[in-house]
Amino acid sequence: MLPELTQERRRELVRMARRRAEDARVSIRNVRRDAQSMIREIQTEGEASEDDCKRASKSLQDLTDAAVGQVSDLLNNKEEQILA
Repeated sequence: MLPELTQERRRELVRMARRRAEDARVSIRNVRRDAQSMIREIQTEGEASEDDCKRASKSLQDLTDAAVGQVSDLLNNKEEQILA
C-alpha cells in the first residue's frame, strides 16, 4: 500500500511535469530549426523551387504546431491526474 500524496508533493510533481513538457517543446523546436535549415539549403542549391520550399516550410510549421499542441494536451491531462 502506498500512502496518499501530500499537496506539497503533488505540486512538486506538477512542476516536474511542466519542466519535462517544456523540454519536449524545446526539442520539437530544435528539430524544426534543423529541418528549416535543410529546406533553405535545398532551395539555395536549386534542387527545389521556391514554391515547393514554401509549402514544405508551411507543412513543417503545421506539424510543429500539432506536436506542441499534443504536448500541451498531455501536460494538462497529467496535471489533472496528479492534482485529483
